[in-house]
Amino acid sequence: MAARRPRSSGSPRGRIRPEGQVRRSQVLTTFGPGALVDFPKHAAIMGGLESWGDPDKEGFQQVFEERLEAALRAREQNPRLRLFAPPSSPDSLDAPARGITAFEFPEWFIEQPPEGRVGEGGFRSRRLLHRRAIERGSYGKVVPIRFVRACPNGHIGDIDWRGFAHGGRTDCTRELFLDERGTSGDLADIMVRCACKASRSLVDATLKGDQSPLGPCWGETPWLADAAPGDGEKPACVDEQGKPVRNKLLVRSATNAYFPQNVSAISIPTDASKQALREAIEAAWGDLESAEGEEDVAHELKKARYKHLRDRFSARELWAEVQRKRSGQSEEGRGIKAAELDTFLAIPESAGEDTPDKQDFFAHALSLDPARRGAMGLVSRVVLVHRMREVIVQLGFTRFEAPARDVDYELSLGVRTAPLAREVTWLPAVENRGEGIFLALDPGAVARWRDRRPQVEARERQLIAGFEAWKKRRQVKNARFPGVTYVMLHSLSHLLLTAVSLECGYAASSIRERIYLDGDRCGILLFTGTPDAEGTLGGLVQVGKKLAHHLDAALDLGKLCSNDPVCAQHHPDDAHEERFLHGAACHGCLLISEPSCEWSNELLDRSLVVDTVEDSGAAFFSEA
Repeated sequence: MAARRPRSSGSPRGRIRPEGQVRRSQVLTTFGPGALVDFPKHAAIMGGLESWGDPDKEGFQQVFEERLEAALRAREQNPRLRLFAPPSSPDSLDAPARGITAFEFPEWFIEQPPEGRVGEGGFRSRRLLHRRAIERGSYGKVVPIRFVRACPNGHIGDIDWRGFAHGGRTDCTRELFLDERGTSGDLADIMVRCACKASRSLVDATLKGDQSPLGPCWGETPWLADAAPGDGEKPACVDEQGKPVRNKLLVRSATNAYFPQNVSAISIPTDASKQALREAIEAAWGDLESAEGEEDVAHELKKARYKHLRDRFSARELWAEVQRKRSGQSEEGRGIKAAELDTFLAIPESAGEDTPDKQDFFAHALSLDPARRGAMGLVSRVVLVHRMREVIVQLGFTRFEAPARDVDYELSLGVRTAPLAREVTWLPAVENRGEGIFLALDPGAVARWRDRRPQVEARERQLIAGFEAWKKRRQVKNARFPGVTYVMLHSLSHLLLTAVSLECGYAASSIRERIYLDGDRCGILLFTGTPDAEGTLGGLVQVGKKLAHHLDAALDLGKLCSNDPVCAQHHPDDAHEERFLHGAACHGCLLISEPSCEWSNELLDRSLVVDTVEDSGAAFFSEA
């Protein structure tokens, strides 16, 4: 998929030569609308959905996932919301241009002279230039400045460097310079200086609250090709109390510059007749979406191209499905994860392993020994998922801090995410196909462990105290602690993922987790999912056949950490470390690649899984 750069932020779409390429899956994780990206010769911000083109006119691939679409339509209060894959680039440069437009950003640059000027105090001095000055004058090579201002709600803009250097005054028009001492890049070693002798250390830009010299946020959204700030049209960005949100210093290449807000669902089989009805509605939606009653549907069915629908469905059935689709409600009324858990727990055992063609989901349960002991004695079900399809949708993004997640629904809480478009009529989505293993714990054993052990209750109180401290620190109001059972499952998942990756043929970063918890019913899905063939090599399915061996290896990994006893003795509510969502967890034992984790390497505590050197007595597998 190609990324294109127009000549200016307001230029119309046209046949513009691609500046770079990214994979479709990267659009939803790294290079979505509002993301900052460096091309070989330019710095830019990825454009909003309007700049991608009209999905219908340009033939974007529509992505269908019934349960996810219903949930998103209800959330966005838009019954006509659709999902489309990001546009793919044409095979030939002679074909009409198609891709994602990226707008040049920032507008300030640093001149790169052949030999840096050395000013007073041994500083390396370089001119700080606005684009307008570069277009009017003759300067040497320039590079975009790496510092911009942004707010936690995703808005972003150029720093007023002239006002910054002069303490708020902007009437001086003399040259600006960026002076750097040494090679560390530390903010304390960088000065913004004017030829009139006014100067200021860049470290002042990190001041918080009303002391911040970067001023209040005015809601700039350059990825939507908005007009320049100061035109009086954009309202100030305010918080829930109506107070102005202050800008913060942001380094363009920093990892906290862009956090996408994504939601995903696993495609699970539905009743064949219902599926056929839904597919029929999707195929005829262009004519049926404006129907106002059963009579309108019957009128559309008279068209010759819908003869196959007349033969299979009545106007009443089709009208009922149209109403359900508009309402944004799923047929079953179950949450996304709850419906998936129901499916995994209902999959029958099967002796055969041939994977049927043209199916998005195929799995079978293993037959477990009734007399099994040890760790497997606490496992009630193992499902080998030979083929599965995952749909991921981007809803928005944040900056500085990743959005908090709702464990049940995977939607972010307590954070105002930045929009992907001025008016969202569709959302970008990708399809991943892969394989996986599902592991369910015995519900009775989970209930006994949670409800009858005072040590578990004591550990849960510590974790809740840490969670409340995290909420206060992040100013998140709506998040709720998911429960000690979720933390135990999540920690077990990380240990098992690490153990499995040593023998399955996939790198640990290629395996992802999905945690299910519905009352006492709970399970873990470890899976791979990619748009290419790497996601379906069969390695995880083979590992699932020897799960007892890998489960024992995972528990051994959790008993001792290279950072013990410090790791095992960590208290979640310790204000000095500010690791409020960690119990006994660190990079030496539980933390894995963040894209593999459902909760960004938070809500982890191996003392809930196995006995550690601290021996809290809260381990689920203590007697295994």
